[in-house]
Amino acid sequence: MSSLATSSRRRMPTLRHMAPLVPVLLFLGALFLVPILLLLSRSVITPDGAWSAANFVRLFETSAYSKSLWITIRVGAVTALLSVGLGYPLAMLIARSRPSMASLLTLGVLIPYWAGVLMRTFGWMVLLGREGVVNAWLSTLGFGHLPALIYNFSGVMIGMVNAYMPLAILVMVSVMKTIDPRLISAAATLGAGTGETFWRVYFPLSLPGVASALLLVFISSLGVFVTPALLGSGDEVMIAQVIIDQVQQLLNWGFAGAVATLVLVTAFVIFKAFDRLFGVDTLTGQADAGRSPRYGKWRFGRRVAGGLAAASDRIERACERIMAGVPGAGHTRKAMRYLLAGLILLFLVAPALFLIPVSFTEGSFIQWPPRGFSLRWYALILGSDLWARAALRSFGIGFASAALALVISLPTAIALTRRRFAGQQALLGFILAPMIVPHILLAVSLFLVYARLGLVGTSAGLVLGHTVIALPYTVITLMATLTTYDRRLDQAADTLGAGVLQHIRFVMLPVIRPGLIAAFLIAFVTSFEELTLAMFVTGGLSSTLPNQLWSEMLMAASPALAAVSTLIFAFVVVIAVAIHLLRARDRRA
Repeated sequence: MSSLATSSRRRMPTLRHMAPLVPVLLFLGALFLVPILLLLSRSVITPDGAWSAANFVRLFETSAYSKSLWITIRVGAVTALLSVGLGYPLAMLIARSRPSMASLLTLGVLIPYWAGVLMRTFGWMVLLGREGVVNAWLSTLGFGHLPALIYNFSGVMIGMVNAYMPLAILVMVSVMKTIDPRLISAAATLGAGTGETFWRVYFPLSLPGVASALLLVFISSLGVFVTPALLGSGDEVMIAQVIIDQVQQLLNWGFAGAVATLVLVTAFVIFKAFDRLFGVDTLTGQADAGRSPRYGKWRFGRRVAGGLAAASDRIERACERIMAGVPGAGHTRKAMRYLLAGLILLFLVAPALFLIPVSFTEGSFIQWPPRGFSLRWYALILGSDLWARAALRSFGIGFASAALALVISLPTAIALTRRRFAGQQALLGFILAPMIVPHILLAVSLFLVYARLGLVGTSAGLVLGHTVIALPYTVITLMATLTTYDRRLDQAADTLGAGVLQHIRFVMLPVIRPGLIAAFLIAFVTSFEELTLAMFVTGGLSSTLPNQLWSEMLMAASPALAAVSTLIFAFVVVIAVAIHLLRARDRRA
């Protein structure tokens, strides 16, 4: 009986343990939950206060909106499947490589991810345009000019997969790293071939990571509009663009709320199904691989895995017979894995790399190969007051958002990692919700609230909004850091009579300093490259760097934009390398 009582007390949170969670709950409640609920209420409440379902009737009766919803779901589903399928080999290689190599490969994934969707989409315009790199090479090889490889569904999918594959890879790696390599050795000892070991052991254990990646990529795709707008035709109108048009052009908040409700319900249903199968803590990398979800009981899944295992083993044996007389066949297999990883990384970073030579052209237009060499576009950008103000605003807002996110996240991460308590999963889901909910919904919701509070066009409003977006990432980073924190240091500090503040200042903070700096930099980059929120919250009164880049890009693509993109890319590389060095130092410590 006493053990049961002790267990019960251990599960129930006390006021002392809940106190560190109060700041994050108040902050997200005021700047995330309330604005979202206010926007959703506009869909059923008319301006005169009456209840009406007219907006939802219009939503489902008009074929154009149904078409946009179907296009959004189709683009999201295909993007998720391709991002996970093509990124899985690289994620597996990162998870199974030695720490130094895994860190370098992860750096190669992080750099294009943090460079931002806008810059990479612009890079694809340079690569795939009618006068772009691909057509120039085909012409050189004698194949002639092809029609533009963009402004169609294929162009949209290339840009979308490039934008979201890094996210899929990073999520899958977090779960794959928890797979015990001894299980693979045990399967081989029992006579299983490489294919059977993968499909019957490794892949089932990695499924929580695969599902997490599918979830995050699909839900993120629901709110995207940049890539389809720049790489698609007029036929690829995403549901996010419908919301933007209803708010910015028609000022129809009720219908925008109805569309937002539909998107939010879709995201919630998918997220709830994921939570029941795998648990929300899988998104933080805290869950163990191979948690026994219900898919393990599906006969169809076991039969498919068995068929794939048998087919893989037959292919492997055929390849072994072919390579039997080739010297160094084992090294060839390893080289092929790294070659595949290199091709995937090249696909991710290519849009940014090809913007660099374009930014040094003497010509007034984007063309390949670039004509001559000149710094005129850098001189133009660096001497422009407009671009200088946008850059300074982005830096200032990024630093302020990162600092605020770090201050709120640290006590939250400590409370979530120190002990488990009733309702922890639900609380963690709420904290991670800004990462799950499409940013277009948050942007419109905050604009609605800020318009009443007079925060539209202010730096304070943008800092608060960017902090909401950055909080899930800083909490996840700090939770991962605190997981490796040695609790015996706390016991030693208590034995020596250290108070709470002394313990935090002189023991915990010095130990987790690399994690704190990494969390700050991650939050800074998240704010620095954010576009959707800035489009609404600034109200056209001021611009951040991505917002200014987007506005110029809609008018005309010029080498000046390539110069801006190159400067942003160089800055992101410096940040990513700094985080890489900090994490390497943390591992050595």
